[in-house]
Amino acid sequence: MAILNEQELAAMGFASVGRGVRVSDRASFHGPSRIHLGDNVRIDDFCVLSAGKGGIRLGSHIHVAVYSCMLGAGSITLGDFSNISSRVSIYSSSDDYSGATMTNPTVPENYKNVDHRDVYIGRHVVIGSGSVVLPGAILEDGVAVGALSMMRGRCPAFGIYAGVPARRIRERSRDLLDVEQRFRLEHVAGA
Repeated sequence: MAILNEQELAAMGFASVGRGVRVSDRASFHGPSRIHLGDNVRIDDFCVLSAGKGGIRLGSHIHVAVYSCMLGAGSITLGDFSNISSRVSIYSSSDDYSGATMTNPTVPENYKNVDHRDVYIGRHVVIGSGSVVLPGAILEDGVAVGALSMMRGRCPAFGIYAGVPARRIRERSRDLLDVEQRFRLEHVAGA
C-alpha cells in the first residue's frame, strides 16, 4: 500500500486533514471538500468515500480497512477510536426497493424515492467485516458489531450486536475507557 504524502492529500481538496493521516493511493474520494479527516486516520486500499451534501467526518485514531465504503447524501460521522473492518458498507442514502418508484442514480429524482438519513458511529465502535450500516443508524459509543451484520436504527452504548438485522446479544466491557486514559497520558507525555 503506497501512502499519499501531505502535498498529495492537500491537492485532493479535503475539508480538513489532521496530523498523522495515512491514506492509500488506491482509495477513491468523491466530494473531498465535504470530507474531514482527524488525526491518525488510516484509510486502506480500495476504499471509497463518497460525500454527499451532508459530508463525511472522521474523528481521530480511526482505521478504515480494505474495500470499505461510505456513501450517500446524509452525513456520516465516525467518532474517535472507531474501527471499520474490511468490506464494511456505510450508507446514508438508499433507494426505495418496493417497486413503487424507480431506482439508481441515472434516473431523475422525481421518479425515485431515496431515503437520505444521517449515520452516526460513536467512539470506540468496531464494525466487523462484511457488515452493512443503513441510513439513519446510530451506533452509540462502544458498540461492537459482529461480521456480516446489518445495522439499522439506534444501538445503545457498549452492546455487542450481530445478525441480519442485528440484535444486541450481550454487553461489551467498558475497560477500554481506562485503556484510552492510559493511552492519552502516555501519548501526551511522549509527544
